[in-house]
Amino acid sequence: MFNPEKIAEFPEKPGVYIMKDKRGRIIYIGKAVSLKNRVRSYFQSPKNLPVKVASMVPKIENIEYIVTDSEVEALILECNLIKFNRPKYNILLRDDKQYPYIKIATSQPFPRLEVVRRVKKDGARYFGPYADVGAMREAIDVINKVFPIRSCKKDLSQVPLKERPCLNYYIKRCLAPCQGSVEQEEYDEMIKNIIMFLEGKQETLIKQLREKMEEEAAKLDFEKAAILRDQISALQKVLEEQKIVSTDMTDQDIIAMARGIDTVCIQVFFVREGKLVEREPFILSNTKGAERKEVLTAFVKQFYNNTNFIPKEIIIEEEIEDKTTIQEWLYGKKGSKVYISIPKRGEKKKLAEMVAENARIYLEQIENKDEREKLKNMQALEELQKYLGLKDIPHRIEAFDISNTQGTESVASMVVFEEGQPKKEDYRKFKIKTVEGPNDFESMREVIFRRFKRAILGDEKFNNLPDLLLIDGGKGQLRYAREALRELGLESIFTIGLAKEFEHIFVEGKEEPIVLPEDSEALYLVQRVRDEAHRFAITFHRSLRSKRNLKSALDDIPGIGKARRLALLKTFGSLEGIRQASVEELAGAPGMNKKAAQAVYDHFH
Repeated sequence: MFNPEKIAEFPEKPGVYIMKDKRGRIIYIGKAVSLKNRVRSYFQSPKNLPVKVASMVPKIENIEYIVTDSEVEALILECNLIKFNRPKYNILLRDDKQYPYIKIATSQPFPRLEVVRRVKKDGARYFGPYADVGAMREAIDVINKVFPIRSCKKDLSQVPLKERPCLNYYIKRCLAPCQGSVEQEEYDEMIKNIIMFLEGKQETLIKQLREKMEEEAAKLDFEKAAILRDQISALQKVLEEQKIVSTDMTDQDIIAMARGIDTVCIQVFFVREGKLVEREPFILSNTKGAERKEVLTAFVKQFYNNTNFIPKEIIIEEEIEDKTTIQEWLYGKKGSKVYISIPKRGEKKKLAEMVAENARIYLEQIENKDEREKLKNMQALEELQKYLGLKDIPHRIEAFDISNTQGTESVASMVVFEEGQPKKEDYRKFKIKTVEGPNDFESMREVIFRRFKRAILGDEKFNNLPDLLLIDGGKGQLRYAREALRELGLESIFTIGLAKEFEHIFVEGKEEPIVLPEDSEALYLVQRVRDEAHRFAITFHRSLRSKRNLKSALDDIPGIGKARRLALLKTFGSLEGIRQASVEELAGAPGMNKKAAQAVYDHFH
């Protein structure tokens, strides 16, 4: 445990403190006006500490710190470090990589709309994060119907292209910039309009389009005027569906939270020009024992660290910590004043209460769904215990599968289900080392031996043993898995083989298979576990195969070595993704430059 006497050496300056456990893992990150005073507050009597903090303090082995020039700098650094490290004891917004963004690469010629999971400092405009993917898709559909921008990935640095325009041009969904059919200036004007739409400024956009339509009509260019008229009509339909919630017509975010049994939901209403344009629910983890003020503060910092658009006013249902510092930070991000309001009465208070009620309803739906899921999983586990004749309920199930292509790139997957739910942090993957050729039996023996040998040797990653071991395959795979367990003295672990064709379950020592009822929850569960093991194995196998194919495909390109090959694969996901990328997109990959990007592009074209 950390020696509190060391705190005397800490500076009385603003900064970030990083707490680590005995294995050197970061378990908590915080910011402070005075590092010495803040860190000292953790080492008082446990009776005076919140439950969560009291359970964390004994695990602290070391505390590092980074001094900053101001509290605002400390806040920014804290946000970035939490986002990168995702410590165990920090309140966490669900991993923002799971939330999609809409990206418009405004620095590129004739940009398009892209859906991405990461925000980069590349000069592009990003909108999101969208917790509701359906709402994001709906916004993209509206844009595609109203504004005929391109959707292809073609390199348009030099137009016109020799190839013919695609179908979208003929159905008036694209202006064919690839053919030089639209000037860059006119296309950029359309992109500006799309950005206004995504910012929720539909009324201002309609006003500008109406003025433009009248100008074109005055010039007797009735064709352009008709196009603008149709755009205005489509946007007005969107506007009609939006509810007026504020009379002062400013841009606002309204934030409120609801707390359930084990879950916290924070709902955000996005009000633009007085109209509610979107709402998003967010689920937070690691909130047990945390005060409401702490939860709301953590959300505000993480949410606005991830989002690009910051409104003039943020209305929050109740008080937060560091309000002045957060306002100063947001001012720096936005470039103009940002006001955080905690209303006590009046219209804004009613708005905050409405958002809180929506958060409560959403959380209730989630918890009811989770409760039904838990009951169904418990039924499945009880049925499995009964049908397999187990002494206890199989709370932890591990499943293994082998994947290869004619014996090459042979890999194995290990997936874990606890209480009928995937436990992804316990998933493991293995490259088969001792088996040559397509021999699934020997491969299964190897991976089972390696997994449980590591448990015997005390490897913490493999310490938890399963109540039930599921082998994807029939009698052959089962026999080899059992041989490995016997060799290690672990034959007491109950093992089954699930044959693909008829979903028959084989158990060692029984000639006849166990056939689970077709409509049983037990059958659905073992199928889910087996399918997840198969998915995990084949995904790993494909990634290795893709790397091998990428290496062979890029070997002959001058200036493309191992580091650049890996960077291209990581950026574009596959060889096909690299093939379809433009020169600008290729040059944007880590470690690439214009010359190397041109060499890759020329190789495929």
